[in-house]
Amino acid sequence: MLPINSQHGYSVAQYFLLLSLVPLITAKGDDVESPEKIHDAEKPPSETQLDLRRVVFVIQSQRNSFHVQQAEKLRKDLLLQTHALQESPPVILLLHTLSDNEGDWSILPLLPYLSSQFGKNSSWIMFLEEDTRVKLQKLHEVLKKFDHRKEWFLGKPLHDEESTIIHHYAFSENPAAFEYPDFSAGWALSIPLVNRLTSKIEDEPLKSDFTIDLKHEVALYIWEDGKGPRLTGVPELCTLPEHNPRAQYCATTVSSHSPLCGQPVKSENIFVAVKTCKKFHSDRVPVVKKTWSKQASLLEYYSDYADPSIPTINLGVPNTERGHCGKTFAILKRFLSSHMPKTDWLLIVDDDTLIRMVFSREAVVQLLASGCKCYSNDAPDDMVLGMCFNALRVPVTHSPLFHQARPEDYAREFLAHQTPISFHKHWNIDPIAVFNKWLKNGENTEGLQKSTKEEL
Repeated sequence: MLPINSQHGYSVAQYFLLLSLVPLITAKGDDVESPEKIHDAEKPPSETQLDLRRVVFVIQSQRNSFHVQQAEKLRKDLLLQTHALQESPPVILLLHTLSDNEGDWSILPLLPYLSSQFGKNSSWIMFLEEDTRVKLQKLHEVLKKFDHRKEWFLGKPLHDEESTIIHHYAFSENPAAFEYPDFSAGWALSIPLVNRLTSKIEDEPLKSDFTIDLKHEVALYIWEDGKGPRLTGVPELCTLPEHNPRAQYCATTVSSHSPLCGQPVKSENIFVAVKTCKKFHSDRVPVVKKTWSKQASLLEYYSDYADPSIPTINLGVPNTERGHCGKTFAILKRFLSSHMPKTDWLLIVDDDTLIRMVFSREAVVQLLASGCKCYSNDAPDDMVLGMCFNALRVPVTHSPLFHQARPEDYAREFLAHQTPISFHKHWNIDPIAVFNKWLKNGENTEGLQKSTKEEL
């Protein structure tokens, strides 16, 4: 869970690609012609002509330096395609640069800005993830099938196989009845829908809260208990690998290349802290030992009881039924102490996690130096950490490969194009079987890559 807090934001990252190839159209800056001026300067094209200028692309980028590079590569590819088509380039925005509102990553707070900037002279807002690949001409052919003067919510539909906690057990009687978009395939809103949603947001401001599964919650907000449109499935929006032969029919695909973000971090440079308690020593700890812990070079178990047979270390923090903030902060302090080997990375894991949250050493140093702390031992550690790092402007980098629930809690097609790093909870599953099916062969605990050490 990542907190949404409009009080704090991220700084603007610098752009560096394609400035000499084609005009860069942005929503900011006095030295660049605005999309409105460009539209007014030329006669409107006929309905049969390819007009990419009426499509606004929003790349769901992150401030992390690696992810900025990935987003820039996608923008470069879109501009190269436009150049090859001998067309004026569309508006291409990187989400993390649009404002200092940290909550913009959740899309809905961004809609009023998009409406004010593009609500008169554009037809579609097309959202893309960094790994989405687009065939511009085919995408335009797809969008032309829909009357952009009406409200449309387009995407590749996902649905739940069973009611799930990550969706608050919505549609429990028939989970498959509600469809939501797979962001990896790209998804689009027509401008009339963007404008109406903006009016709704202005009349009823969004709550400053947290989100669990963004794609599902965006779809629920748009649907508005049946008052708004449902997701319209578009077969050409795909999550096939870009080089799959069947992808020739797709307007979007997913990059089939693993991101090259540096050399793999050696297991000796990752310290693993497992949070447990006495009542779970006999059932959960053995699962950890039979599965992923074999890949960890440096690992300790932290409990409310020192059990030499495991062994566990008692940090002096009483066990709590939920939250565990006190235990987490005790682990962070121990990580920087002389008792521990000096490693660049700390991986904190619950005893019922098949792997979780990762910190760089510098992030831990900054956190503890700030004086930020738990307001109680049972405070939710993830929320407190999110607020602390947000105040420090240390970016929490999102990866969709970390999962806070079981495989059964996610749409089958969503997991089909992933190589997962983690799952959570042993409820009503065989955790060893889950590990062997989803995580064992990929050896994802060795997937940490070199990164800027100020980033979480």
